[in-house]
Amino acid sequence: MLKKLFFTIAILSCLNTFAQTTDYTQFVNPFIGTDKMGHTFPGATAPFGMVQLSPQTNVQTMYKADGSYNPKTYEYCAGYQYADSTIIGFSHTNFSGTGHSDLGDFLVMPTVGKLILDPLKTESGAKGFISTFSHKNEMASPGYYKVKLDDYNITAELTASERVGFHQYTFPKSDEAHIILDMVYNVYGYDDKNVWTFVRVENDSTVTGYRQTHGWARTRTVYFAMEFSKPFKSYGHKKYDKAKYNGFYRKFNEAENFPEMAGKEIRAYFNFDTEENEKIAIKFALSSVSTEGAMKNLKAEIPHWDFEKTKAETQQKWNKELSKIEVKSITPEDKISFYTALYHTMLSPIIYEDVDGKYRGLDQNTHTSDGFTNYTIFSLWDTYRALHPLFNIIHPKRNNDMIKSMLAHHDQSVHNMLPIWSHYANENWCMIGYHATSVIADAVAKNVGDFDKNHALEAAVNTSNVDYFDGVGDYKKMGFVPEDKSSSSVSKTLEYAYDDWCIAQIAKSVGNTEVEKEYLSRSENFKNLYDPKIGYMRPKLSDGKFRKEFDPLDTHGQGFIEGNAWNYGLYVPQNLDEMVQMMGGKERFSKHLDSLFTMELDDKYIEKN
Repeated sequence: MLKKLFFTIAILSCLNTFAQTTDYTQFVNPFIGTDKMGHTFPGATAPFGMVQLSPQTNVQTMYKADGSYNPKTYEYCAGYQYADSTIIGFSHTNFSGTGHSDLGDFLVMPTVGKLILDPLKTESGAKGFISTFSHKNEMASPGYYKVKLDDYNITAELTASERVGFHQYTFPKSDEAHIILDMVYNVYGYDDKNVWTFVRVENDSTVTGYRQTHGWARTRTVYFAMEFSKPFKSYGHKKYDKAKYNGFYRKFNEAENFPEMAGKEIRAYFNFDTEENEKIAIKFALSSVSTEGAMKNLKAEIPHWDFEKTKAETQQKWNKELSKIEVKSITPEDKISFYTALYHTMLSPIIYEDVDGKYRGLDQNTHTSDGFTNYTIFSLWDTYRALHPLFNIIHPKRNNDMIKSMLAHHDQSVHNMLPIWSHYANENWCMIGYHATSVIADAVAKNVGDFDKNHALEAAVNTSNVDYFDGVGDYKKMGFVPEDKSSSSVSKTLEYAYDDWCIAQIAKSVGNTEVEKEYLSRSENFKNLYDPKIGYMRPKLSDGKFRKEFDPLDTHGQGFIEGNAWNYGLYVPQNLDEMVQMMGGKERFSKHLDSLFTMELDDKYIEKN
């Protein structure tokens, strides 16, 4: 039976009675997408929050002992797998929905009993600090997560503000209660991913530090400030890296109660005595700039120890954001699917600045945002088509700030480029196209934002003329990207052509007819790869001839990325009428579209994926 889903996008104010009385968070299930390859996390975060405080259910490094790639690591892009029955701790940074990963910073794990500092198993083969759990004792909603750690009889509760994670652990009676701070653990970890870690015990309830990693982001530094609601009775750490300084250095017993801990791989611990059902809370703030910045964030956002207050405030923020779209659905299931998807749209990009506006820029210097909130995590190949156009409707101010963040990225870039796929003051160069231009053009078309359009045009033109970037030089010279010089050449050509059309629209909006004309011409480059003899887009080589070996159904090595000529070859959104005529007219084109929904791929193609 066909289910009809009706939704209305409305501009809802605080006077809207329906929005005031409806709790939209009840329609969100954060566990959707956490199984298999969904790559979402169930933990606590505020809308677009810098902190994503979430359970990590296993350790899967990127490489096996023999140095080969470990495919299991792909399942843990968000650190959590619903099929697992174990938890190794709760980290403060996590991607949602990505096809590659990083992050997993500052894993915290409460335990009781003998102190164990290895997550899975010790050097002797004994069980590590990992704990089993059951989904029947687990719950999640926007801004809140709760689970019982069965091995320790500890109940963990998590909530968060934008920049601060708030933990609350309910302990059994014990004179051996511990809270472990694991600075070794990484999502997509590998040997030497940690460049350096540092922990400083400021007093008996305050800890600061930082970690620098070399992963998908090549130089990523995150600072933290950590406050306990109860003073710890003792503390210490274990250093796992073998690098040693052999010059002069005064020797101390640094393993226990020494207030500075430094090394590439460190796990620190803090010891307590606890009564039955005693609660110990932790406030854990992040900063890209300094431990001082992290402490400012902590004191500004959560200056108290009222866990329920922060939880309620964050859930109220979520309700406000979710209420921007009202859905009338035949089934409750439809409503849960819709609002969970809407919730997931607000997990990134994330706020990337301290409460005073300071942030680490792409040049690794400290900058201060001027008239905007700085954001990071721009997975633009994934988000330019639908997410940012949605933001222009329901989050126009945020999207305006995101565009200003992209322009700041351009100004700090040694390449003079807008972001391609950027996170945490790094460009990771993932995927194709220069789709920040599309985000800007969509805002221009909708008349959203007060960003400088001339500055945006300059940044877009600069980005589209970096010859060493992904075949752009050949694209400009030849009118297409040659497959023998750059793989996925058809996809790149088609997407560059669309992005060039977007640049033409930005130029048109500021009256720059010269640039508009140039980029409208470039936007016609899609025609250069259409082969009328076979009726498909097809890769060409440097000699200008179509490549002979070609299978339009194959998704590998045929000039396309994550697609094939059958579907990706239709990507000409800037000139649909001409594409339809080029492919034989409306009747033939309609049959081609129908075939996308009716044909079945041979198993040999499926197996390659």
